[in-house]
Amino acid sequence: MSLRFVLETDPSPALRAEITRLWTDVSNAGGAVGFVPPVTEAEVAPVAERQFAALGPDRLLVGHEPGGRVAAVLFFEDPRFGLMDHWRLLKRVMVHPDLQGRGYGAELLAEAERLARGWGLSGLRLTLRGGHGLERFYGRGGWVEVGRVPGAIRVAPGDERDDVTMWLDLRTPAV
Repeated sequence: MSLRFVLETDPSPALRAEITRLWTDVSNAGGAVGFVPPVTEAEVAPVAERQFAALGPDRLLVGHEPGGRVAAVLFFEDPRFGLMDHWRLLKRVMVHPDLQGRGYGAELLAEAERLARGWGLSGLRLTLRGGHGLERFYGRGGWVEVGRVPGAIRVAPGDERDDVTMWLDLRTPAV
C-alpha cells in the first residue's frame, strides 16, 4: 500500500491537531524532531503552531494512509533569502511510529523530491540529530552528508549529539 500525498497550504484545525498528535507520538518513540521524551501534546502544540504559522512561504506535505489517517509529514522551509531561493530545507520529517518499516519514509522523501524537481529547485537540505543511524537511511535515497557539528545538540546532561547536515542535489536527473 502506498500513501496519498497532499500539499497543504492552510491545514484545518482538525489536521493541525492530528499532526500535533503525530509529532508527540514520534517524539515519545525517540524520534529526533525537536523534543526529548517524554513530551506532551501541550508542549508540542506551541512549536507546531509556529511551524503552521509559517505556511505561505513554507509548505506542508502530508501522507495519508488509504483509510485517511495521517501517516507521514514534512515541511518544506523557504530560506527567505534571495540568494538561496533555489533550494528548500526539509523540517520535521516524521512517520508515525506504528507505521515505520513499511517504506512510508522513503515514499515521503520521494514525493518531496518529485515536488522539488517540479518547482525547479536545485537541491534539498535537512539536518538530523546524530546517534540514530539516520545518515544511512537518507543515504539510501541519494542524500549526502555535507556537514557535521560535533556535540551541538544536548539531549540531556552528558548526552550531546552531532548536528548533521544532509543534501540532495537535484541538478541531475532523477534515477
